[in-house]
Amino acid sequence: MANYPRKDKHGLMRLVPSLRQILTLAFLGVGTAVIALAVAVKVIEVPQPSQIATAQTTILYYDDGVTELGRLGEANRVSIEFDQIPLQTQQAILAAEDREFYKHGGFSLRGISRAVFTNLIGASGVAGGSTITQQYAKNAYLTQERTVTRKLKELVLSIKLETIISKDQILQDYLNTIYFGRGAYGIETAANQYFGKSVSQLDISESAVLAAIVQAPNGLAPEDNIEGLTARWNYVLDGMVEQGWISQEERGSITFPNIKPYKPMNVFGGPQGYLIEQVRQTMYANGITEDQINLAGLRVITTFNKTAQDAMIAAVAEQGPTENIEGLRIGVASVRPETGEVVAMYGGTDYLENQFNNATQMIGQAGSTFKPFTLAAALENDVTLATTFSGKNKTMVGTYEVVNYGDKSFGKRITLLKATENSVNSAFVELADSIGLETVFNAAKRAGIPADAVGMEPNLAFTLGTASPHVVDIAAAYATFASRGLQVAPSYIRSITTGNGEIVYKLNPKPVQAFSTDIADTVTYALQKVVEVGTGKAAKALGRPVAGKTGTTNDNKSALFAGYTPELATAVMFVKDGPDGQPVSLSGTGGMTSVTGGSYPARIFTAYMKAALRDLPVKKFPGLPSGQPNGAHPTDSPSASATPTLVPAEPTILDVTKKIDIEAIQLLEGQGLTVVTVLQAGAVDTPPLYVVTQVPAAGSKFVSGSTVTLTLSNTAP
Repeated sequence: MANYPRKDKHGLMRLVPSLRQILTLAFLGVGTAVIALAVAVKVIEVPQPSQIATAQTTILYYDDGVTELGRLGEANRVSIEFDQIPLQTQQAILAAEDREFYKHGGFSLRGISRAVFTNLIGASGVAGGSTITQQYAKNAYLTQERTVTRKLKELVLSIKLETIISKDQILQDYLNTIYFGRGAYGIETAANQYFGKSVSQLDISESAVLAAIVQAPNGLAPEDNIEGLTARWNYVLDGMVEQGWISQEERGSITFPNIKPYKPMNVFGGPQGYLIEQVRQTMYANGITEDQINLAGLRVITTFNKTAQDAMIAAVAEQGPTENIEGLRIGVASVRPETGEVVAMYGGTDYLENQFNNATQMIGQAGSTFKPFTLAAALENDVTLATTFSGKNKTMVGTYEVVNYGDKSFGKRITLLKATENSVNSAFVELADSIGLETVFNAAKRAGIPADAVGMEPNLAFTLGTASPHVVDIAAAYATFASRGLQVAPSYIRSITTGNGEIVYKLNPKPVQAFSTDIADTVTYALQKVVEVGTGKAAKALGRPVAGKTGTTNDNKSALFAGYTPELATAVMFVKDGPDGQPVSLSGTGGMTSVTGGSYPARIFTAYMKAALRDLPVKKFPGLPSGQPNGAHPTDSPSASATPTLVPAEPTILDVTKKIDIEAIQLLEGQGLTVVTVLQAGAVDTPPLYVVTQVPAAGSKFVSGSTVTLTLSNTAP
């Protein structure tokens, strides 16, 4: 370079460098660039991957822990470990994106040169040719801008990554990060979206499809460009032959696979949206943050049962009215006694159209579904089913004129049992007045009706259901009678765990003995009579022991049926909104002059319970407690009820055989027992797991802290 300008040349030629000078400059430039690159690689710190690149979806499951209910999160991604990805799937990806992946140091000189050249000449964007390491660096750490500056940053990070992370780890992270179309991030979710299976179950043909799609997830979508996808699929398989990963003979036998039809994810669409939103709100209430839901890949086992939920949706569709239904709202909730788990819930037809949950947010006067609380309070205060009260319409109780539904009279005096069977207002208001309005009010709260429910005031009309709790609250309160007096708050989540199995939340029901077993059993006896001979006759079609109560307000602005078997307690409510959103009469709905609790609500209850309990053995309720009059012979003066026992003097172990392991453990731990589980021979530790035997046996006496051993099987006994 000392001979510059060149002395042996004249004019402008003196300024033209010689070939030697050009080569020297090029060598120095390359050397400087290499040194600068080495320094950059040495000093650069690899940042944390962006949240979106590592975000994993939160998956919600039904109560079996296997059947998916829905997903929550910004990115639909489920990350997996490298050893879960079949070798043929890895090779298909390499054949499509980077055949020299295990040979280079993180970059391709040819690809970089092409990218720089196209930018210099002004071509649109940067040309392809990035290695898998570069693609991962871009997706995980950088922006998606297409510039030389970003490409240089990508190069430095790629080389750095290759010096601190193994090739297998880079390939794993890449496959968990990239987008495959159909809203799927990561190869595990992609395998499910396109083939309905886990990546571990993919064959070569399916693996080649996913590898082909990576180049242009939208442009090669099978529903839009099957020809382009097929061509790219062939390119991938030919590359696998070229690399010696499959033989030519094997290549010739591979056919294009069947791809699942694309159904865009609509997590909140339809009735299930109400369940998903309720679970999300419950997660918030238990301290789970929005970021955890969106990014942490939580696994949530809900209390909802798929069979029961499907049965509830079908029951509303098949038994609900079809005529004059504008403004009609139907809410249904079903609760498992003793644990409070909400196994099914109907909040409306489509959450996306109306986000108001008819099961947990809708209110309507409870009507005569509140009478069992008055009945329970009376039984605790020396009143029996045989005690008589006024059956006359327009009976005066103090200054309050009580009107019976339909202006009917049932005779001068009527037993409490008959008053319950026929839902006689005059008898129950007189009864409430005689035992004390606060006594009745407290009984409703003890059963599980929230004290802050609309209209919760201890007045003469309270026993007629002037309060307006939510449907789920009524179902939970009736579950208290079904569980022989044990009250448990309703719940929607069984457990929340992280992707690596760490338990974040676990349901731990804490039953409270709200009423003695004798009181609860007597209420159940009376409510069975409501179904057998009273206003709830429609529920007789269930074909198994059932207790229940109708509820219909005098202005017909609400109609309810609430009932239970030993397994489930369910409430159904109808209300109707006018054009201004205010409650209006149900009259005319479904072509009926008056919609009563014994009509559509009872039919929906019966259809749902029949389907939900179809595969379960029939259980009977306990009989009428010894010493309690059955109401067949009226008495004018109260007689003592059986001595209540708030907590059995000698508690016995519950029968949890045939139950899912999670539910069984919750029940027994709720009794203060220590639970040990063992697998039956041949069983594997994956849900669902059912209890086949328990030691000590059900009914055995115990002291708090005793151990119960449960034997579990994957097959229901």
